Amino acid sequence: MDKSPLPFTDGLPHLSAAHFEVPTVERLHPSTPFTHPPRFLILYGSLRERSFSLFLAYEAARLLEAMGGEVRIYDAHGLPLPDDTTADHPKVQELRRLSLWSEGQVWVSPERHGNLTGVMKSQIDWLPLSEGSVRPTQGRTLAVMQVSGGSQSFNAVNALRVLGRWMRMITIPNQSSVPMAYKEFDEAGRMKPGPLYERVVDVCEELMKFTLLTRERADYLVDRYSERKERAPARLEAVAAEIGFVKRST
Repeated sequence: MDKSPLPFTDGLPHLSAAHFEVPTVERLHPSTPFTHPPRFLILYGSLRERSFSLFLAYEAARLLEAMGGEVRIYDAHGLPLPDDTTADHPKVQELRRLSLWSEGQVWVSPERHGNLTGVMKSQIDWLPLSEGSVRPTQGRTLAVMQVSGGSQSFNAVNALRVLGRWMRMITIPNQSSVPMAYKEFDEAGRMKPGPLYERVVDVCEELMKFTLLTRERADYLVDRYSERKERAPARLEAVAAEIGFVKRST
């Protein structure tokens, strides 16, 4: 097929010029560099007293702190099931505060029945996509890990990746899956040396790098054309009129 002598010159008639922006390198330079350590929240998907997902979470916490990060691990004991109570429950508020505080997160789940656990999913389900004008997870980096009782599997980390994308997080390429976890941790809960431990180090190192790269630029990286349109006063008024909240101005 012959190419048009002047390709792509028929314009963009459906584009709102007022909200269209051309990405630039200059906008990626932070105006005020952060001086505080990178902040990480770790969620793990078990309530067992001897929990291999918690042991793995501790290993990630130790590594991230050794790399200069500040780490919080959320304890899901006492967190109600989603929709079983209101969002003002203290455990829900604690989880949301930690998510807002964080700049990166680590999600560690056991694999149960070929997927992540209900404990893990409940924590994620209590994090809203938006709360007013604030998005508790958008733009934050994410690393995913799992432990298994049997042979190596990637079902849980794959499911966590789907959730991370849904929560608008920057999920790093690397991940950790620890098979036969009962063999990989000693009685004190420390992970034994070997290739699986080295992969955990790799994941934490990559998470730290991505967090340092994006945390000062997260607002710009996740700023979207469609959402800029949604925030426009005329659009907000039109939506309100469509649902009968206010009358459309004439």
